[in-house]
Amino acid sequence: MQNSNQKSPIKVKVSLLVYQHMLATSLTLPVEMLRAGEAFALSHNKDSKVLSIQLVGESLEPIASRAGISILADCIADNADIPELIIVPSIWRNPRPVLRKHPNLIQWLKKQWSEGCTLIGVGTGNCFLAESGLLDGLPATIHWHYAEQFRRDYPLVDLKPDFFITQSDRIYCAASLNSLADIIVHIIHQFYGTEAAQHVERNFSHEIRKPYEEQRYLAGAVDRHPDELIAQIQFWMRTNLSSTLDLSQVAAQFGVSQRSFTRRFKAATGTKATDYWQQLRIETVKDLLSSSNLSIQEIAFEVGYSDQGYLTRLFKKHLGQTPKQYRALVRKKLFS
Repeated sequence: MQNSNQKSPIKVKVSLLVYQHMLATSLTLPVEMLRAGEAFALSHNKDSKVLSIQLVGESLEPIASRAGISILADCIADNADIPELIIVPSIWRNPRPVLRKHPNLIQWLKKQWSEGCTLIGVGTGNCFLAESGLLDGLPATIHWHYAEQFRRDYPLVDLKPDFFITQSDRIYCAASLNSLADIIVHIIHQFYGTEAAQHVERNFSHEIRKPYEEQRYLAGAVDRHPDELIAQIQFWMRTNLSSTLDLSQVAAQFGVSQRSFTRRFKAATGTKATDYWQQLRIETVKDLLSSSNLSIQEIAFEVGYSDQGYLTRLFKKHLGQTPKQYRALVRKKLFS
């Protein structure tokens, strides 16, 4: 008998659409990453949210994937739970015949969006979102091979084929499996926090070269950041990572007081300038550790740190491992 004082776990309901000709990896990869994030969070806090994952299909008939794996839906759209997140997997080859056979799933997506659900489309799975009309007037991306047909079929969608990720409020579009992995790490960060997201990224997605926030096309981002001076300073910071100037000196270069700079930067970006510059440097260190043979001391100089020990302490604080350990793990993942 359950103790009446025992709290029920908070559930996060996640649904994935399933249909003929889906790319099985775009179903299994996000599930495995989400489960890894959940397991990490629960191992550190037994009161963390638990996932309730449901496969939603047009019918309960077995679905033969291109991988030869038979997939069974847990329910049809009419009987599905109301989820917090829906993932729409990619489709092999031409998606048009698949869309014609799944009108109920298309309508269900539209309804769940209106109820406040977050949607993630993957590759040609974004055609489900476009077919529902939810992408009209919004940015979207698609696998490069299908871009021209998508543009013809959905002229009201603001196609951004040069971006691997687009986001407009609660709709994310990923062009590929790698960019889906980036989004899932971002979602895990929202569900379970920084440490869980970093744990999953270390184990699943070392091929990610840039964090989600840097590579997405975010609808309305320009409107939310109209401060041209801060945008100029951000560009300067990205292109002068080896500079030894402190932020008061950077502010002076642009003719603004440090106090005004600090206030305006936080107002424009939602992030402290010190945290922003530090994160840029950490991401560059990660890139150089994985893609170059520079020593750790040389990498420290590249990002403006004269003290290798300081870089090591900073890196360990943010990623839970030393630069040497990170390099060894990345090289093993990438080249073994």
